[in-house]
Amino acid sequence: MFGFRAVAEIANNNADSSPGENFVSRLKRKATIAALAVGAVLPLAMPAAAQGWPTKPIRFVVPYTPGGIIDAAARVIGPKLTEAWGQQVIIENKPGGNAFIGTQFVVKSPPDGYTYVMATLGDFTVNPSMFKDIPYSVERDLTPVSMLTSIPTVLAVHAGTPYMSMADVIADAKKQPGKLSYSTPGNGAINHIAMEAMALITGTKFQHIPYKGGAPATTAVAAGDVPLGMLGFTATIPFLKSEKIRVLATATSKRLEYNPQWPTLQELGMLKFDGSNWVALMAPAKTPPEIVEKMNAELAKVLAMPDVVQRLAGTGGTPIPGPVAEFQARLKAETAAFKDVVEKANIQPQ
Repeated sequence: MFGFRAVAEIANNNADSSPGENFVSRLKRKATIAALAVGAVLPLAMPAAAQGWPTKPIRFVVPYTPGGIIDAAARVIGPKLTEAWGQQVIIENKPGGNAFIGTQFVVKSPPDGYTYVMATLGDFTVNPSMFKDIPYSVERDLTPVSMLTSIPTVLAVHAGTPYMSMADVIADAKKQPGKLSYSTPGNGAINHIAMEAMALITGTKFQHIPYKGGAPATTAVAAGDVPLGMLGFTATIPFLKSEKIRVLATATSKRLEYNPQWPTLQELGMLKFDGSNWVALMAPAKTPPEIVEKMNAELAKVLAMPDVVQRLAGTGGTPIPGPVAEFQARLKAETAAFKDVVEKANIQPQ
């Protein structure tokens, strides 16, 4: 049986490829295999309750302003579901309150399979540990539907620094505890969690400089405003090509195909979890399981479409469809792991 781990390996490993096959082509091929893997664990027939669904428009609530990885993914995937079902998928942006406003709207919506929230790892796994006043419980009030895309995270340095390896960074950080600064897209982002987890494991301390988004966090490293950055990989590509920054390691579970020479923090013994960001879909609690499974199956098909794979690659995303049960397991495991880091590193909301 194929599961989440098998699908993740297919999406991220350096699988054999034909001569001349480019990066996007490999993503297309792997997404197709992943969709077949998901299909292998789905029921052959859906219960009657799901057979007539959907009969009206479906809403995907994005708890952020238009633009960015979540909104981009929604606008790539939504029209494909509309084509498949003949019912419009409406993308509705409800930003504000650390994604609480849009998520709470979905939590309070009828659990009938017509309203979903699309958000990131941080919204579903980190926020519950960082914020004490969240007006809902992810575990109690939401139902996992499907993982959608994964965005790799890398540790990069300004090209003018003397750091050529992670050993160099750790050595310098130990010489001057709390002095070496690093940028991230924001306080409490997976980038922040991954860096603080690394610091705990290596016995180091860094100065966190949070920015409002991945682009300014990456630009800060390229400009030399900060020496280090735990950054979304896609944002680093232009600066890698212009040789303004260099990547020392990835926070992913497997080495990136873009450059297999980059080690992972896990293989270096500096991280115990996959620090990639991901986007996923959740429904209100008590949404009928057969509808959740039907949505999950259709999303697997969509995420295997070559044009979808190519468009998501343009936003930095790699499709990672998988069975509902394994999404639930990953959600539970990562929530516990990130809670441990938040508490030990004393990460506070800003």
